[in-house]
Amino acid sequence: MSMKFLLTAGLISIFSTVLITSSFAQPGDSVVIHVGKESKVIFSIKDKADLETLKHYDFQALMDDMVKKLEKRDTSSLTTPSQVYLKDTTQSASATPSTSENWDRDKNWDRDNNHDEPVRRYYGRRTHHSFNIDVGMNNYLMNGKFPDASNQLYTVKPWGSWYVGLNSVLRTHVTGKFFVEWGAGVSWYNFKFDNEKVQMSKDDNSVIFSEDTRDLGFKKSKLTVAYINVSVVPMIDFGGNSRKGTLFSHSHSSSFRFGIGPYAGYRIDSYAKQMYYENGEKTKSHDHDNFYLNNIRYGMRLQMGFRDTDIFFGYDMNELFISGKGPQLHAFTFGITL
Repeated sequence: MSMKFLLTAGLISIFSTVLITSSFAQPGDSVVIHVGKESKVIFSIKDKADLETLKHYDFQALMDDMVKKLEKRDTSSLTTPSQVYLKDTTQSASATPSTSENWDRDKNWDRDNNHDEPVRRYYGRRTHHSFNIDVGMNNYLMNGKFPDASNQLYTVKPWGSWYVGLNSVLRTHVTGKFFVEWGAGVSWYNFKFDNEKVQMSKDDNSVIFSEDTRDLGFKKSKLTVAYINVSVVPMIDFGGNSRKGTLFSHSHSSSFRFGIGPYAGYRIDSYAKQMYYENGEKTKSHDHDNFYLNNIRYGMRLQMGFRDTDIFFGYDMNELFISGKGPQLHAFTFGITL
């Protein structure tokens, strides 16, 4: 097994070296790879055109045959036709790429420079899928300031106003270090009011925030809004990784990445919730209503990450409530992506 490993490493090194220097190779060039203390592998290129053939070789199959001959102490040359080591030829099953690598087959057929047999070229998958969970906090701004600056009843608690998003994301490699992350999902705003007695209602003209005057032990009051969303975020990944690592994946990216792009959502539910104690018993009330909330939300999402951790920030460019029907609030979120 050690000899097989050394030969594998040697062949891979040869292959990389020859490809990198393909534009400079001249007839008679050779590469020598030393294996262990006493052995070496010599790779000789006498015709520059052979470099193109070399690009289609299955070095694993070639190495396996070499190891078998060495184990039998057979020092004769390999007499197997060279076509058998070409990738995806019908003559060798060992040259077929493993399905675990999930390669995509190019529909165009090319012909090898020195052989009549057609050779299929394989390219790595350009798009990968992941399921991401956004967990963070949400709040809103009114004229660029937090509502608590003017002691508004709809002021929310920074801690406890949770944002949750479940997203199906596709990551498509465009070119070089440029990727696009696009997908769809569902998310929930939870605006937990700082005043537990806040009660939401509406009339024919606007949404109303008032303080509940009942003699109850109020514990919580909040507004929850659910959306289905789509997003498109162009990304720069300095590691050029086709797969982005997450806390729940086996991919371990060591690169820094960042991007910014638009999103849009459609409201699918909204309700006001109060929790209080009455006669020693905990009671929860839910009032499902649109409260003059905008059915559409749209904004920009900034995200960046390093290794297996990503953080995000989203800002709604349109108002939370219909213009003239409620306070002029712009919601925003921030947190981590799992």
